[in-house]
Amino acid sequence: MEIAENAALVVVDVQRGFEEEEYWGPRDNPDADRNIAGLIDAWQGTGRPVVFVRHDSLKQDSPLREGYSGNAFKEYVEERRGKGLGPELFLTKSVNSAFHGTPDLDAWLRETGVRQVVVAGIQTNMCAETTARVGGNLGYEVFFALDATYTFDAVGPWGWRLSAQELSRATAVTLHGGGFARVVRSEQLMAAVK
Repeated sequence: MEIAENAALVVVDVQRGFEEEEYWGPRDNPDADRNIAGLIDAWQGTGRPVVFVRHDSLKQDSPLREGYSGNAFKEYVEERRGKGLGPELFLTKSVNSAFHGTPDLDAWLRETGVRQVVVAGIQTNMCAETTARVGGNLGYEVFFALDATYTFDAVGPWGWRLSAQELSRATAVTLHGGGFARVVRSEQLMAAVK
């Protein structure tokens, strides 16, 4: 795997509000936070660009709404912001894709000549997946660090239920099989940038 010197790590919605289990329900991948932290460290240590994305929910009861403590980044993310050797971008959004936030992620990446994007964060099958899909549609080479994401059990139409693990697998199959992104493990990415 070849990761460019200017490949951007996009850290999607790693916010305190996702710790509220009573709101979200059971989650998968207990190692995700460790893997996300490792990716941030690897990117910052090699001077590669890092994008920190925060979801500002418009739902009044959301743990991610502005003005609520859950809107803030998790502590391990907040303490890493501004510490890298390379460029950094902070953006906010109120929809699923980081490419539809403020400031304009696509414009920032193109201005800096970035062609490769690595996606990590929360939720696997929601904002992380949507960011990867849109990135692929825009022509970026997208790597999706599956083990540096997590999601929650969910209920769909007709009472259909899927576990967080089933949803993560569906995301991996859709992204990889659909050609949106290359689904990889964080250790592969960290080894490739050293």
